[in-house]
Amino acid sequence: MMNNVLFASADSVFSFRFRSDVTITVDYPKNFSSKNKTQLVLFALPNGNTTAQTMGKQLKAGDDWHFDIQHIAAQTRFVRNKINYENIVVVYLENDLKSWPQWKKNHENYTTIISSIVDTIIKVSAVQVYSLHLNSHSGGGAFVFGFIQSQKQIPDYIDRISFLDSDYGYDSTFKEKIIDWLKATSFHHLTVFAYNDSVVVYNGKPLVSPTGGTWYRSKLMMKDLSDKFTFKVVRNDSVVQYSANSQINFFLVDNPEKKIFHTVQVERNGFIHSMLIGTKQENKNYLYWNKRAYENFIQ
Repeated sequence: MMNNVLFASADSVFSFRFRSDVTITVDYPKNFSSKNKTQLVLFALPNGNTTAQTMGKQLKAGDDWHFDIQHIAAQTRFVRNKINYENIVVVYLENDLKSWPQWKKNHENYTTIISSIVDTIIKVSAVQVYSLHLNSHSGGGAFVFGFIQSQKQIPDYIDRISFLDSDYGYDSTFKEKIIDWLKATSFHHLTVFAYNDSVVVYNGKPLVSPTGGTWYRSKLMMKDLSDKFTFKVVRNDSVVQYSANSQINFFLVDNPEKKIFHTVQVERNGFIHSMLIGTKQENKNYLYWNKRAYENFIQ
């Protein structure tokens, strides 16, 4: 297993290969302290994107536009600037196919491999006191669901699960595991972001099938959870927030103009909100579905 620097920055970033087709990139904060608890954020990449594109950078002439649509690195720096009592370590998960759904199809034993990936990350991180945050965008949700499938129950050390328009793979077989995990402790948080993709027509065809998009899947998940949790509803312009027990939050964006907002949800502070919701820093100096709050942190 060979470590190598992805690029030089104020933070410490290194990457290594797992097996023959997965690249794991770890971003440590420059002020990492062994005295603090560490939050390991496992961010499974969206379809078609590299780790560098997902991290983002200031665009120069001729750069690929993908470098300017997520900015997870800049949003991470924003979060680190708000939280000084935890080490925020972000782990980017990329496979050679640039698609976790396709990768799973190519590996019959994907649950075993995904479980090994997570175990390896914990060992390589070499932290004693930690929690895990399973996070993802787009097809990256397939990795999160694959890990849940690999476990008899969702481990207590997972404090947060976030789907940034990435819960395409949800079905009701996950219901009981998620409910049990949420009921285990009030420190467990589930956050789901989706927009109405069911009305979008792209190149003359519906963007998703009637039951295949995150709009449908998020509502299905919320319906399943409503068996055990009572949701309250708050509307803020085009964003409808469904929340329960301060642990569960669904952010569903209306789409009367029938536009594609798949990545926009991430760009408009989605990753920041998935990290800070439920903390004292929630909505401080940023708002979900608002202008970028992290511009000064783009390198």
